[in-house]
Amino acid sequence: MKAFKINEQLARDCHQLATLNGSHILLMNNSQVPWLVIVPEVSETEFYEIESSQQQIILQQINLLSKFIKQEFEIDKLNVATIGNIVKQMHIHIVGRNKNDYCWPGVVWGADESKPYLEAAVLDFKEKFHSYIK
Repeated sequence: MKAFKINEQLARDCHQLATLNGSHILLMNNSQVPWLVIVPEVSETEFYEIESSQQQIILQQINLLSKFIKQEFEIDKLNVATIGNIVKQMHIHIVGRNKNDYCWPGVVWGADESKPYLEAAVLDFKEKFHSYIK
């Protein structure tokens, strides 16, 4: 069996936070909004194609990450999406939105403005996340 590999675009655009129940949890490298990505270790590209038991695990992960973002950040709305038009590998975005963020009320996908995390901020985010999931 071929070893699972995260899509090159996702690997370039994100920081690895954790591996959780068969999924990789990534932090999008844009500090302007709290933006996590779940990359399940599956070969399917559409959510409905994934085995029902694996879908339930992914839904639990979406809920966990959504609650984390809501608890740790001042947000007005959560955006959860499986767009995949450019990156075909199954991945789910969980983005905390605020009426004062850089592209409200528009979408964050494809927005030109981006502010990468400083290394210390990534470590801080990772520490908060790991504390939360314990």
